[in-house]
Amino acid sequence: MTSSPDINLADELSLAIRIADAADAISLPYFERQNFTLSRKADHSEVTEADRNTETVIVDLIAKHRPDHAIYGEEHGHAGNAASPWKWVIDPIDGTSNFVRGVPVWATLIALVHDVDGPVMGVISAPALPRRWWAARGIGAFANGRPMKVSEVSKISEAQVSVTFNLGWDQAGGTQALVALQQRAYRARGYGDFWQHMLVAEGAVDIAVDAIGLAPYDNAAVQAIVEVAGGRHTDRFGVRDYEQNSAISTNGRLHDEVITSLKV
Repeated sequence: MTSSPDINLADELSLAIRIADAADAISLPYFERQNFTLSRKADHSEVTEADRNTETVIVDLIAKHRPDHAIYGEEHGHAGNAASPWKWVIDPIDGTSNFVRGVPVWATLIALVHDVDGPVMGVISAPALPRRWWAARGIGAFANGRPMKVSEVSKISEAQVSVTFNLGWDQAGGTQALVALQQRAYRARGYGDFWQHMLVAEGAVDIAVDAIGLAPYDNAAVQAIVEVAGGRHTDRFGVRDYEQNSAISTNGRLHDEVITSLKV
């Protein structure tokens, strides 16, 4: 990572965890009571006041404690100092479709991104599971406070894989390749969203293939955590760039073979 005298990732991680606590305090009661109104954004994705209010709390805390940093969130867009090399990338509720149906697989995603090095710190908090993952370069990766690392599986025939099918894969002509990957694997499931990637980071799953149509706030925290846990996170072409619209996480050993198998 590029050295920077004005940043201490341990301090940033501590702040991000405190922010996640504040976010959980907003989002979880909405989920438990299911007392929100549902609307659709321009892209037809679901959004609730829980999404917006959770992001507001996150942005306010970042602006208070890191006024010199940039901020980019799903609901409110850009804020802060656009000239800063440091940007907080946030998704207040990843898995809103689950959230509104009472499925507990949703989370707040918080990442710190450097303009050269990309995501270097991430916190993912899923209070309804309840699970929380966090990681930072030089510090380590943790699941509910316990150190975690990716698996050592080296063959797809012995791997557990999670695949998210969607229209984007259909339009790219990749659906049959996804089916073939599942058939080659030892076991296939569809955990979806952030969770499949965190299972890779924990070593419980070996390959996670996400939907096509993602945004930077879907990828940033995930990439930081998977990488610190020893894995790889790229787009479907093998490019390490959290701003791309697809995401594949693996334990690293399987990555190149997976990317090759999905190229269409």
